[in-house]
Amino acid sequence: MDTYLLVMMMIGLASLGMAWMPQISKKIKVSYSILYVAFGAVLYIFGDNMPLPDPIRKQEYTVHLTELVVIISLMGSGLKIDRPFTLKNWSVPFRLVSITMLLSISSMAFLCWYFLGFDLPSAVLLGAVLAPTDPVLASDVQVGPPHEKKRDDVRFGLTGEAGLNDGMAFPFTWLAITWAQISTTGEGSFTEWFLVDVLYKMIVGTIAGFLLGRLLAFILFKKSKDFKVLVMHNGFVALAATLFIYGFTELIHAYGFIAVFVGAVTIRNYEIKHEFHTQLHSFTDQIERILVAIVLILFGGSLVSGILEELSLPMILLAVAFVFVVRPLAGYVALAGAGFHSFQRWTISFFGIKGIGSFFYLSFALGKTDFSQSKEVWSLVALTVLISLLIHGSTATHSMDHIEKRFSREAPDDAPDG
Repeated sequence: MDTYLLVMMMIGLASLGMAWMPQISKKIKVSYSILYVAFGAVLYIFGDNMPLPDPIRKQEYTVHLTELVVIISLMGSGLKIDRPFTLKNWSVPFRLVSITMLLSISSMAFLCWYFLGFDLPSAVLLGAVLAPTDPVLASDVQVGPPHEKKRDDVRFGLTGEAGLNDGMAFPFTWLAITWAQISTTGEGSFTEWFLVDVLYKMIVGTIAGFLLGRLLAFILFKKSKDFKVLVMHNGFVALAATLFIYGFTELIHAYGFIAVFVGAVTIRNYEIKHEFHTQLHSFTDQIERILVAIVLILFGGSLVSGILEELSLPMILLAVAFVFVVRPLAGYVALAGAGFHSFQRWTISFFGIKGIGSFFYLSFALGKTDFSQSKEVWSLVALTVLISLLIHGSTATHSMDHIEKRFSREAPDDAPDG
C-alpha cells in the first residue's frame, strides 16, 4: 500500500473527526486527546505501512511539527482571553509562571539527579521540559472563545499560565543545553546564558510581540475603518499574524513563543469588544485541532513502538510523583494569599497539564547538543505526558463543571473578563 496515500487518508479522517470531537468530549466528559492517542496506538499496532513515529530518529520533523502546533495554540490562547491586561488582573498567571515553574524545575531536577542518578544537565533539561502547562492539550480547562461573558478565575489562571510559561521554559532549556556543552566540549558560559538566553531573548521577545501586535491591531481595527481596501473579513489573518510575529522574532534571535502570546494578548486588548476577535480565534482553533490530531496519533504510535522502553520502576514512580505531588504542591504554594477558595487553589495547582510543548522543548534541546541520558529522558517525558493525558483528560470536565456551578459569575459589561 502506498504510504503517502495512507497517511493522507489518515490525516483526512483524523481532521474530520475533530469536527465532532469537542461535542463528543463534552458529552462523554473525556478529553478527545485520550481518544486520539488510543486511535494512534491501535493504528500502529495493526498498520504496517505507517511512517515510523520515532521522535529521536525523526528529531527535525518532531521539532518543526510540535513548534507549529504550539505557536498556533499560543495565538489562540491569547486571542480568547477577555480579561484586559494589567499586572493586577494577571497576578495569578504571573505567580504560576514564576514561583510554580521555578519550584517544579528545581524539584524535578533534584529528584532526577538524586534518585535516578541523572547527570545535572539531563536532570535540568527534564525539569525544564516538564514544567510548562501545555497550551495545546489544556483546552478543557481554559477559558472559552472571546466574548463569553463569564468570569472564571480558575480557567483564566490556567489559560494565562499556559500562554506565558511556554516562553518562560526556554531560558531553562537553554541552561541545560549550555551546561551539557560546557560538560562535554568546554564551549559556552553561564554568563553568556544569563545575558543572552535570559535577559536579551526574553526582553526583546516581549517588546517585539507587543510592538508587532500593536501594529497589526492598528491595521486591523483602526486603519481598516479609514481605508476599505484594508478591511479584513477572514480569520486566517490570525494564522498570518502568528507566523509573521514568530518568524520575525526568531530572526532577531529572541523568543518567538513569548512574542506570539504577547502579540495575541496585545491584539485582543485592542478594541476588546470588537466581534472580529471571535473570528480570529475560531480560525486558529480549527487549524490547531487538525495539527493536534496528527501529533496525538503519532504519539499514540510511539507508545507502542518503543518510546517507553528505557523506563525503570524508579522512573515510573517519579513520573507519577510529578503529576500528583510536585506540580500540585508547587502550584498551591504559589497561590498562597491569592484570594482563592482552597478547592479553586487545588484545582489550578492540579491541572498543570503536560503535552506537546514538552515534546518540542526536548527535541529542540537534543538537536542542539548531546545529553548522556537522552533516551531515558524521552521515555520519562513520554510517560509523564501519557499520565497527564489520562488523569487530567478524564477529570477536567467534571472538575470544571463543579467549579463553574460553585464559583462562576457573569462578567460586567463595562469590564469584560475571561
